[in-house]
Amino acid sequence: MKPAHYLSAAIISAIAGLSYSAYAAESVSAPVAKKVPHELVTNGHKRIDDYYWLRDDTRKNPEMLNYLNANNAYADAKMADTKALQSQLFDEMKSRIPQNDSSLPIKSGHYFYASEMVGDNEYPIYVRSTTLDGKDKQTVLDINQLAKGHAFFYLSNVEPSPNEQLLAYTADTVSRRLYTAKIIDLSSGKALPDELVNIKGDIVWGNDNQTLYYIKKNPTTLLGYQVYRHVLGQPQSADELVYEEQDLSYYTYLTKSKDKSTIYISHRATEATGVHLLDANNPHAKPIAFTARDPQLMYEVQKHGDDFYILTNLGAKNSRIMKVAANHLGDKANWQEVIPGSEHSQIQAFELFDEYLVYESRKGAQSHITVVSLNDGSQREVAFDGEAYSLHLYGNKELDNSALRLKYSSFTTPTIDYDVDLKTLKLTQLKQQQVLGDFDASKYLSKRIFVKARDGAQVPVTLVYRKDTKLDGTAPLYQYGYGSYGINIDPTFKPELVSLLDRGFVYVLAHIRGSQMKGRGWYEDGKKLNKKNTFNDFVDVTKSLVAQGYGAKDKVFAVGGSAGGLLMGAVINQAPELYNGVAAHVPFVDVVTTMLDESIPLTTNEYDEWGNPSQPKYYDYMLSYAPYDNVKKQAYPNLLVTSGLFDSQVQYYEPAKWVAKLRDYKTDDHLLLFKTDMESGHGGASGRFNALHETALEYAFFLKLLNQK
Repeated sequence: MKPAHYLSAAIISAIAGLSYSAYAAESVSAPVAKKVPHELVTNGHKRIDDYYWLRDDTRKNPEMLNYLNANNAYADAKMADTKALQSQLFDEMKSRIPQNDSSLPIKSGHYFYASEMVGDNEYPIYVRSTTLDGKDKQTVLDINQLAKGHAFFYLSNVEPSPNEQLLAYTADTVSRRLYTAKIIDLSSGKALPDELVNIKGDIVWGNDNQTLYYIKKNPTTLLGYQVYRHVLGQPQSADELVYEEQDLSYYTYLTKSKDKSTIYISHRATEATGVHLLDANNPHAKPIAFTARDPQLMYEVQKHGDDFYILTNLGAKNSRIMKVAANHLGDKANWQEVIPGSEHSQIQAFELFDEYLVYESRKGAQSHITVVSLNDGSQREVAFDGEAYSLHLYGNKELDNSALRLKYSSFTTPTIDYDVDLKTLKLTQLKQQQVLGDFDASKYLSKRIFVKARDGAQVPVTLVYRKDTKLDGTAPLYQYGYGSYGINIDPTFKPELVSLLDRGFVYVLAHIRGSQMKGRGWYEDGKKLNKKNTFNDFVDVTKSLVAQGYGAKDKVFAVGGSAGGLLMGAVINQAPELYNGVAAHVPFVDVVTTMLDESIPLTTNEYDEWGNPSQPKYYDYMLSYAPYDNVKKQAYPNLLVTSGLFDSQVQYYEPAKWVAKLRDYKTDDHLLLFKTDMESGHGGASGRFNALHETALEYAFFLKLLNQK
């Protein structure tokens, strides 16, 4: 049946009012967007975009909104037969999460700070106490109260003032990552009149308790580029500009040293970084460059007494740690090596304490933690069990501490919070994530394997499945990938995943090129003119796993979001026959057009990730893989595409256009469903339980394709 035009009010009304019957679902036609040819010319090459009209930066165009709503209604109708299954999945996933839970207290200043989840609350309550046992617990911020009346609410940052009498926080109620800062008097609980709008989530107090530093955003590009100093009681319009970033390929961030003496203004491009320093004790301080900016230099700094320690790529592709005296800043010739770099191991993060330096490195696709004595330089590695796990350092806010706080997790191990004694390396378990119900970790198996890609590269792959799942080529296989920005996605415990594993799925995390799982080179081999390696790795992992019997060739499902959505789009253009179903969440699919438009958020910062298509060599290469431009007349897998109307990272019109073009080109009768959350953005619905509805939809979509419940 030929799909009806989405502008038909009768069709829209019919879809919205359908009874949820199999007949009704089958009789509904997919919305089809009209074609309005729009010519795009770059480097002398002409493209025609029939769906460019779907872009509306105001997000108010009735014609565009009708199209999105019609797709939502169509998807609901097609998934109507899974309504009970979605409810069942949601209930399963929610039932594993304790209603009442709290984080471990983190000491900062004279207080221990923690967050609490209570009952059916979607958001945490922030509390503090002067004692570790919380006997004098005080509520400092209840996010549930702040979120009332908002369909979306995201808290970015909470910062107590140095004298611990005031609390500043930043929140987004639209999901465009344009934050508003407000300040609370903790003695009365009342808000101060100060309000800072259109800013980033980063805020830092000056040590006079009257000065607050923040980053103002360009409301169009959403790029944070101006650092302002706000004095309590004055209007935002009177705030002083402290620093302005002139190079729009850099993002700007604000943090503070552990000894509270210095504010860091950090600048980060894809292939270079920089730092300016501000005296936190001087409310009139001017920023001082740590060293001259270099387009090939990456570094971050931490202050320790009269020295600064530096994690840098200077003379070390996989990074090394150096230091310099605070009175010898500026010249890199003064930097002295502390921990050398290595071809086989990449240093990715570090923490400083009074007597120790701790660094996290990655070797053989696995994280390692090493403790270094600042007295004698001796190094000792902390031992952990398992062949595939994640480590996350957190809460180490003070130099005067004898223990390192971290989280350990794997696909089969609910997250454990440890304190590591820096002198003995003894691990003390403080807490383990509680999983309600009948979950038994001994019933599941996780392992790390390597798959040979078509060019010989060994791709790390982490798998998890029930031990009673047969690996004879009959199991459904769920493969997830990302592979961009050098971001590593390590295996962590996901309570919701149990619902798939208990239905016989093999879950796969493919650590493809574009991440840094095997060091900086693994990233560089998956970006710019090497980007196709990312897509090839994913396809080759699928083929290998099916050949090894981990999954049935007709039961393979692929999932990716954002840049991972680009991955999904490229993969189904290259090898659609490998996948029964694909879920592409907030997918970055119109790569060429987006990267040509500097008014779109993220574009200028990402030339060193994808390339600048105004240059012919990058234009031609990007055009050869961009999912939207390479949709062709062929059969595609069943597709579930999701988006958020207010997405700040991948604009809603990218997936909207992609779906419209796919509907026109695809030669199959497979499902193509497009769901847009009309109230959220890149991260989907806010709240700890609300987000589970989106997971339930995805799982139900795949189970529907298997005729499984």
